[in-house]
Formats: sequence, structure tokens, C-alpha cells
Amino acid sequence: MQKYSICFISFFFFFLFSVMFFFFVFYFLMNNLIIFLEWELISFNSKSIVMSILLDWMSLLFMSFVLLISSVVIYYSKSYMSSDMNLNRFIILVLMFVFSMILLIISPNMISIFLGWDFLGLVSYCLVIYYQNMKSFNSGMLTALSNRIGDVFILMIISWMLNYGSWNYIFYLNFMSNDLSMNIIGLMVILAAMTKSAQIPFSSWLPAAMAAPTPVSSLVHSSTLVTAGVYLLIRFNNLLIDVIFIKFLLLMASLTMFMSGVSANYEFDLKKIIALSTLSQLGLMMSILSMGMPDLAFFHLLTHAMFKALLFMCSGVIIHMMMDNQDIRMMGGISFYFPLTSLCLNISNLALCGIPFLSGFYSKDMILEMVSMSNLNLFVYLLYYISTGLTMFYTIRLLMYLMVGNNNLMKIYNLYDEDYIMLKGMFMLLMMSLFSGSLLSWMIFPYPYMIFLSFNMKLMVIYVSIIGMILGYLISNMKIYSINKFMKSYKLSNFLCLMWFMPSLSTYGMIYMFLGLSQKLIKLIDYGWSELYSGQGIFNIMKNYTIFYNFFQVNNFKIYLFSFILWMLMFMLMIFMK
Repeated sequence: MQKYSICFISFFFFFLFSVMFFFFVFYFLMNNLIIFLEWELISFNSKSIVMSILLDWMSLLFMSFVLLISSVVIYYSKSYMSSDMNLNRFIILVLMFVFSMILLIISPNMISIFLGWDFLGLVSYCLVIYYQNMKSFNSGMLTALSNRIGDVFILMIISWMLNYGSWNYIFYLNFMSNDLSMNIIGLMVILAAMTKSAQIPFSSWLPAAMAAPTPVSSLVHSSTLVTAGVYLLIRFNNLLIDVIFIKFLLLMASLTMFMSGVSANYEFDLKKIIALSTLSQLGLMMSILSMGMPDLAFFHLLTHAMFKALLFMCSGVIIHMMMDNQDIRMMGGISFYFPLTSLCLNISNLALCGIPFLSGFYSKDMILEMVSMSNLNLFVYLLYYISTGLTMFYTIRLLMYLMVGNNNLMKIYNLYDEDYIMLKGMFMLLMMSLFSGSLLSWMIFPYPYMIFLSFNMKLMVIYVSIIGMILGYLISNMKIYSINKFMKSYKLSNFLCLMWFMPSLSTYGMIYMFLGLSQKLIKLIDYGWSELYSGQGIFNIMKNYTIFYNFFQVNNFKIYLFSFILWMLMFMLMIFMK
């Protein structure tokens, strides 16, 4: 019992605070209330160091959801990580991760945002390398170094904001939008958010972070690490809407959506398929943000957090029972063995696809209809709808591999669905996946969006979803031989499966280029010239002088005699010269 005490305490308090914050949200919304707290940490002469905290309905609602998912994940980890000898260490790492995210959420100040932002990257590295094998170490380094790029941009924003006299960006958003610095700060915020939310060309770290334990993936890919960039852009949205680089963000986010949707259709690792679907939804959030609709992006962020956390938890149960096998080709017919887990998995998958009246429908459908009403070009418009069809495509493919057909396992394992600790946590999120969409749409939007579209454009989402569903069913059953042959062509599938060669081109290429340069510099300067003329050089000179003086000291009589004779000869020579 002592082993699990920290789990129960964390779960209880997180859940309690989550419910409390959720009720605060109603009060803040009804009274249109914003609380700005300043806590003076140190006062020295005329200088004071102040910690600022911003509490409004958005930060409280996001904190409530983060704490709810964290409490469920910690409760789930009690069973999932029960065989781990260092369970308390794992829970403490998760707690540090959650607290750093909360610091980022409530910060109106660039310094405290940077502390939360950087601490997220550091703790995520510790969690990704948790299993301590070579694959985990490589994935952790990839994650950490990719996120360091965003940290550098945040540092540059901090140094640039010295021009304004304070780091409380929340006061300067309207002022900055009329200033020359707008484009510079806007570009840095966009690039920082793109690294943290894994947009092209920084996408390759997100599937690699799947090396972490599944409860961590459930937390990271739903409401914490990857959503930090989206949340930062929501806060900076007043500034960014006039920045010229916002169109660049729209293009990159739309391409990210499309690329991850295609790559998920070629992937056979269960967790990586779900990670790529997270990447697709992040692209959707970022692109709708770049079109100036932060409320919609925040709405989708919250609904997505619920069903994505549930999806990862279901995949964790399946992987756990399959003795750590993640290949979907080795699965099949699991609905006979895991009926309750299959129920949760199917509902969360359908919510991801935007099936009517599940939570994902309320946000995705509204986003796509607002896109149809917007003044967009045809290329981005097509990317949006093709990506929506691809979501249905890889979801049906996943369900066909997992649920339908015979069991394809090489061995028969002891498959059962009676881990009640995991199931209780999953059922809590199942309820939220069913009801959070309608509940949040009533809360966040005080008036309904008026959307006027023609009949065919209104049904466009249904059309692409049905096409995606049919193609997913046919291709996973290998009924369309020509398309299947096209999909299995080696060069094309290699290109698409490896995320358009992005790990090789962007992350590995860039990181190892700089690491190679650093290695050459350290060899040339630290171990080369500076060593020759400073450390080793001084050592050699002192050593030679010491040997020389030692020679005098040890051979004193001979040397003195030789010196006396030498002096006498010189003296006689001088006399002779005179």
C-alpha cells in the first residue's frame, strides 16, 4: 500500500482541483472576470522581483482539463507501471511535468513562460529516456534538441522585449501591433510554437517521443507538451493576426495535416499511428489559429485532449496485454478478448473522425464550415478536406487491423479485459469524450456561429468522410488491387512512411551538422591549438625547465667545478685581451 500512496494522493488532489477550477470557470465567464496577481518574491532597495499570475476563464479551463487528464493518467499508471521498481520516481516526474505546464498556462510574463517552457522540454527528455535503452536515448536526444530551437526563440523574444521595459507581454499586445517590432516578435513566437507543436519542418520528434511509457504519451500528446505551442499562439493572437508570416504558418500547418495523415496510412506501429493523428490535429489547430479564430482552436484543443488521452490509454491496455507488442499486423479480433477496451477505443476513434454528436464533431465540423466560409485559396481548402478524409482513412484501417478478422498473434497470450484500475480511468475519459463537445460549445461561445453555406458545401465533410471510410475498408481488405499495388510501391511507400524523409533532412541532418561542427571545433581549438599553447604548452615548458634545474641540483660538485674552470678561463681571456 505504501508503494502506491503517492499515486492515490496525486490522483485525489488533481481531481479535486480540476473540479474546483471547472466551477470557477462558470463564475469567471458569467461575470466577465479576469484576475491579475502579482506576488513580490524579493525586494532589494528600489528593485523588486515579481511573479505574475493571470487567471481568466481560458487559463482556468485549460488547467482544469490538464489536471483531470493528469489525475486519470496517474490512476491508470498505478496498474500499468505496477511492475516498475521505481514507480514513485515515475509519478514524481509526471507531477513535475504537470506543474511546469500549469506554470506556462498561468503566466502573462515571458520569463515565467520560458521557465515553464524549458522545464517541459527537460522533464519530457527524462520521461522519453525512462526505459534506458539505445532507442529511447536517441529519441530523447531528438526531442530535447528539437525543442531547444524553440527555447532559443523564446530567449530572443525576452531580449527583444527589453525595448518595452517589461516582460509582461499581455499589456503590450495592442501596442506591439502598431510597432516595427511586431513582425520580429511575431516571427519568433510562430517559430517557437512550431517547434513545440511539431509543425513542418520540426515534425520528426513527435513520433520519436513514443519511446516514453504509454501513460506519458497519453498525457504529452493530449493536453501538455505539444499543446504548449498552440496555447502560446492563442495568447499572442491579437499580435499575430497582422503579421505577414502568419500565411507561412497556415501553409506549414496545412502541409503538416496532410503529411501526417498520409504517413499514418503507411505506419504499422500502433502508438506511432496515434502520434501521427495527434500531429494531424495539431496542424488543424495551428491552421485555424493562423486564420484568426483562437476560440475555435482552443475549443478543438480541449475536445481533442479528451478523446486522444483515451485513445492512448486504450492502446496502452492492448500493448500491455499483448506482451509489449505494438505491431498492428500481429493483432486482430481483439474485440472478442477486450470488449470494454474496444468500446472505448472505437468511441475515441469515432470522436477523432468527427462522427456527429461525439465531442470531436462539435469542434471539427465548426472549424471546417468556418474554413468553407473563409476567403481561402483552393490549395489550402483542398488540403483541409483531403486531410479530413485521411483521418477517416487511417482510423478505419486501424480498426480493421485491430477489431476485425482472426487473431494474427504468433503465440496465444493470456488475453483478458479485467484490469479494473485501467478501465475505471478509461471510463472517466469516455464520459468526457461523449459530453465535453456539447458542454464546451455552450460554455465557450455565448452566441451561435451563423454559418451560411450551400447544400453541397455543407455536406462536404460527410462526403470526404464517407470516401475515406470506404477507401480505408477496401485497402485494409486489399480489395482494390491497383491502388494497393500503387500504395505498396517501395520508393513511394518509403518516402511517405518516413514522413517525407523529414527525420533525415530536418532533425538528424540539422542537429548532426551542428554537432559535427562542434566536434571539429572542440578537436581543433579545445584539444588542438589552445591545448598546445596553454595547458600542454605550459606543462612542457615547466617540465623542461625543471629537468634543466634538476640537472644542476643533482650534479652540483661537477657543475660547480666546471663553472669555476669556465669562469677562470673567461677571466684569463679578458686579461689576455687587455
